[in-house]
Amino acid sequence: MTVIRGATTIAKDTPQEISVAVKDLLDEVFQENAIKKEEVRSFVFSLTADIHSYHPAKAARECGYDYAPLFACVEPEIDGGLKLCIRLMLLIEQTENRTAKHIYQRGAKVLRKDISEIFNVALDGPAGSGKSTVAKILARDYNILYLDTGAMYRACALKALREKVSPKDSKGVEKLLPTLNLKVEYKDGAQHTILDGEDVSLAIRENAVSMAASDISAHKAVRLKMVEMQREIAKQMSCVLDGRDIGSTVLPNAKFKFFITADSKIRAERRYKELQARGQTVEFETLHEEIVKRDKQDSEREFSPLKKADDAYLLDTSKMNVDEVVAKIKSIIQSKI
Repeated sequence: MTVIRGATTIAKDTPQEISVAVKDLLDEVFQENAIKKEEVRSFVFSLTADIHSYHPAKAARECGYDYAPLFACVEPEIDGGLKLCIRLMLLIEQTENRTAKHIYQRGAKVLRKDISEIFNVALDGPAGSGKSTVAKILARDYNILYLDTGAMYRACALKALREKVSPKDSKGVEKLLPTLNLKVEYKDGAQHTILDGEDVSLAIRENAVSMAASDISAHKAVRLKMVEMQREIAKQMSCVLDGRDIGSTVLPNAKFKFFITADSKIRAERRYKELQARGQTVEFETLHEEIVKRDKQDSEREFSPLKKADDAYLLDTSKMNVDEVVAKIKSIIQSKI
């Protein structure tokens, strides 16, 4: 059995709007997938709770798609979720060499920007603001790539530390770059950072590497190298990127930009709990001082400093949990579709 998915939205909850939207969606699904009537086993619709005026299964039947069972259900209401949305799951007989082409129309394109157009989200902010956690959730929910740009700089910093080169030594770091063997791999939905053939995904999260990454990322040669790599990835596929200068420097033309911040003590507390969970011991006050210091380093560095892009949405997460932040960002993205 092959499953083909699709979705569309309506401007307002009226029978006419629903009928037109359902027909347009089914017509494109059938056309793009070259589906024959005898292949269809069932139509399954789901609709958001704000749709009441007309049943999409009835609309499908009345526009000619009446040769297989039609089912429909109402989705639970989700804060920040897409409004006035009709989803389709079409079950057809499996045939050789068939690749399903999923169809997302109108406002529902935001659900699968990865197949409808290049969809880049830029998240900037200081350390501990929660941007990396949010970025991963957004990438998962939108089914697009999460590119951990910070991991790339951390890997450079780890390389320098291992080679006994000071992360502050501009000339020494620049000499390292030609020998930097850095790759990013994706396995089981997670990014793995490979340095010189070794998976260093855990090693680069040590506190000493975090501080070194702030120093090494200030060098123009390093940032130019990393930005070149990041832009190439973002050009080829939809993705979510988080860092210090994504919206202002790396992807200045990204449609969706956010600057996520929080009080420094709250950020230090988040980092403190994260390190404790990993079994690392650190004093809270020391950690807070390091975060304040890093904020200063990142925002005052000469080349590509930590900066809110002029068109980025400012979001203070001091009094927000992760779910609230994600819901807020999704609602803003949806409003721009």
